[in-house]
Amino acid sequence: MNIVAAPPAPFELPDAAFDGVGDRPFGIYVHVPFCATRCGYCDFNTYTAGELGTSASPQSWMEGLRRELDAAASLLDGRAGLIPTADTVFVGGGTPSLLGGAGLTEVLDAVRGSFGLSVGAEVTTESNPESTSPQFFEELSAAGFTRISLGMQSAAPHVLAVLDRTHTPGRAVAAALEARAAGFDHVNLDLIYGTPGERAEDLDASLAAVLDAGVDHVSAYALIVEDGTAMARKVRRGDLPAPDDDVLATRYERIDSVLSGAGLHWYEVSNWATEPSAECKHNIGYWDGGDWWGAGPGAHSHIGGTRFWNVKHPARYADQLASGSLPVAGSELLSSDDRHLEELMLKVRLRTGLPARALTAAERRSADQVVSDGLMVVDGDRYVLTERGRLLADAVVRTIAA
Repeated sequence: MNIVAAPPAPFELPDAAFDGVGDRPFGIYVHVPFCATRCGYCDFNTYTAGELGTSASPQSWMEGLRRELDAAASLLDGRAGLIPTADTVFVGGGTPSLLGGAGLTEVLDAVRGSFGLSVGAEVTTESNPESTSPQFFEELSAAGFTRISLGMQSAAPHVLAVLDRTHTPGRAVAAALEARAAGFDHVNLDLIYGTPGERAEDLDASLAAVLDAGVDHVSAYALIVEDGTAMARKVRRGDLPAPDDDVLATRYERIDSVLSGAGLHWYEVSNWATEPSAECKHNIGYWDGGDWWGAGPGAHSHIGGTRFWNVKHPARYADQLASGSLPVAGSELLSSDDRHLEELMLKVRLRTGLPARALTAAERRSADQVVSDGLMVVDGDRYVLTERGRLLADAVVRTIAA
């Protein structure tokens, strides 16, 4: 006999999740799962055309996205009594720029149609420099995007080769200049440091290129070799050395010194901006414990202390939405202890620091010891990481929360 799988049970949020919805910052994250090629270090939920075959497409993904956004707005309206307007929108991936200007305009129109945008909303899209052009940026500006984030990684060809990046070294800077010419005041360049084979002069060349681009924001991340990636297999075979912690620390100190000297100051351990208006408001929403709905395959959401996440494969994502169900794969209700620990983990990374009022008496004593060890300073009623403390942020949290 034929066995037909039962449809997924409707997803429900607990009543407590709706308390205060609309009072906290609210963001929309849209995950675009498509990439032209797979970078060797990447473990994100992404798929090339060859991996997907005919099971999914940008068109089926877009149809699913519209359905998810509409269903999400309906769920919040029905239970919270309002649809929160989006203070921030962040389109990530994957490679959102593969959708082109028209496709990304359609994405933003879908967000507007379901949630709407608050006055002065920050709207960001990630882009691969190779799939951008002056016309692309002009279309995004006209659509209402306010911020561009470009994956640069490095200016050194041999470093890009180790990372399996396909863009040419100068293209990221050219794309940043094109975005600024199209009217974008806020442009970010992403760097990855500590790649095997990267020399000190390679990093300096990358930093010089970033400064030549005149961007107002830089993100710099230490290379992490994630299990299951092509790079992890190379390291395991001995074809590549693992990143060296001492080298990573030296690279970070150099990045901070050069960027700070050029007027870009850290506001989060891995992020620098020229001024507060240049900081990524969407990511600050994550670090400050705000609400956001993550739409798209594998996207994560957080509403009022409940975290939930979508099914990963684009075909299953689209099929589940076409059947009338939200594509939620799992959820967890954060306990008060969980939320407290997350507040410590996230806020300690910010230049604004960790509020003393957020700590228990025992945690304050531990924080005072961290200050004595030179890893934090007291700034008013807050504990703020020193430069050395930024290198050991996870250890600082473990010490305070022990």
